[in-house]
Amino acid sequence: MTTKSSKAAEALFKKQDKQAAMTEYQQRRKAEDEKSARLRVLRLAKEAADREAAVQAEAAKAAAKKPAAKRRKKVAANDAVST
Repeated sequence: MTTKSSKAAEALFKKQDKQAAMTEYQQRRKAEDEKSARLRVLRLAKEAADREAAVQAEAAKAAAKKPAAKRRKKVAANDAVST
């Protein structure tokens, strides 16, 4: 009878061990998924910020290329007409 009870005890122990291992695996998997999701959000936010910065830099570059002298001449011409 001891062999039957020891086999039953061993089977129960293995079952509990498997359950514990599976629980641990699921917890680790959940933590990994959450970390991946957090990193994905951070990466997408950075990419969006980089795109916005590139657009602003392009706009600043285009604005810097416009000659300011043309604007002044128009103002000066308007002053001459009004007097």
